[in-house]
Amino acid sequence: QVQLVESGGGLVQAGGSLRVSCVVARGTSSIYAMGWFRQAPGKDREFVAAISRSGRSTHYADSVRGRFSISRDNAKNTVLLQLNRLEPEDTAVYYCAAAYVSSDTASILLQGVQYWGKGTLVTVSS
Repeated sequence: QVQLVESGGGLVQAGGSLRVSCVVARGTSSIYAMGWFRQAPGKDREFVAAISRSGRSTHYADSVRGRFSISRDNAKNTVLLQLNRLEPEDTAVYYCAAAYVSSDTASILLQGVQYWGKGTLVTVSS
């Protein structure tokens, strides 16, 4: 059973930066498309970013494109999300997500997440 463990959340001022990490435990990250979703208080969970198995393909939500950057290190079974120019609207619990796929595309993650982490809270103060 794949286990995803997030870390790196915290409190940051608007305009600041933060990096959240996801480690794939009990599995090999290179066989999964991976990404991040977030859920703000009182709102539905929404897609943030995805990365393909090899890392060559990425996909972002319009709301974060140009501010957030996703990357992965398969040797370390780790996926990173760099959050820059943060806004109060980015406040949410950020969830790591993974899907076992055969193709090397990022957006395929949106077709169905198979594994979720427990989330890490990012709070952006104004």
